[in-house]
Amino acid sequence: MPNTLDIFRALADSTRLRIVALVRSMELSVGELAQVLGQSQPRVSRHVKILADAGIVERRKEGSWVFVALGAPEVAAPLCTALDTWEGDRAHARAEADTARLAAVRADRAAHAAGWFEHHAGEWDAIRSLHVAEEQVEAAMAAALGDVRIGQLVDIGTGTGRMLELFGRRADHALGIDRSSEMLRLARAKLSEQGLDHAELRQADLYALPLDGGSADLAILHHVLHFAQSPDAAIAEAARVLGAGGRLLIADFAPHGREELRTRDAHARLGFSDEQMLGWFEAAGLAPVRTETLEGGELTVKLWLARKAAEPTTGKVRVKEAA
Repeated sequence: MPNTLDIFRALADSTRLRIVALVRSMELSVGELAQVLGQSQPRVSRHVKILADAGIVERRKEGSWVFVALGAPEVAAPLCTALDTWEGDRAHARAEADTARLAAVRADRAAHAAGWFEHHAGEWDAIRSLHVAEEQVEAAMAAALGDVRIGQLVDIGTGTGRMLELFGRRADHALGIDRSSEMLRLARAKLSEQGLDHAELRQADLYALPLDGGSADLAILHHVLHFAQSPDAAIAEAARVLGAGGRLLIADFAPHGREELRTRDAHARLGFSDEQMLGWFEAAGLAPVRTETLEGGELTVKLWLARKAAEPTTGKVRVKEAA
């Protein structure tokens, strides 16, 4: 446990109190914190280090970026309760102003990413194929799901509709969600050619799916999560729409250091570790079922399968790409 004196020293600064309030709601990069706080990144980094040394927050390096989240629950939970009690309306007013600034920062980034998707919609499948052999990923996804009939399938961030092409015929009803109207236009044309008339497409946000809670049997996030500013919130929203026993299948990258993907391809995250993913599953009420690693491509792809029920894990499988 951290030293109590270190905790109080760390909190004896208004900027550090604001940082704690901001990361209570979501994991943020140091760059985002700097924009919201109106301070330089080196200065914010020093504040974050003091908080991290006291155990109040945790830092996670991802390429050249550093992400900040609340520290261990045994430290953070009682501390946040105390701050709420002591600070009262003052903390609420500070948090409201900072949250509004954060929303503006994220809206700018979302608009940039949306513009990128609209511009690159026509070459989307080709871009994916450059990262890793998609046929291998698709075969592994099919094996993970098995031949079980699917009631309601929802493909979150459907892009050009590839997941609906692959798994839509197994489903009684298939729904593809995407924010990009251009992506949906291409997906609609492809699905029509494939005769998937029962597949529906809707323009919506992955953080606010147009589905009732507990209505889906399978949700898929295929190479989508690394574009999300808040991947934990995206997973929580996917879990919300799953019924009891419903499954979530995620295909995405393992941690990597390809910084150019942030600017060139609008990636918000440079891959995910098993520890991160399983932590988000637990927070969303999902039980891990299967993990696979597909090595050998330019980037390593991971598959994570989870179920919305307290069921035993079937184990971890590691798959290596053939030489």
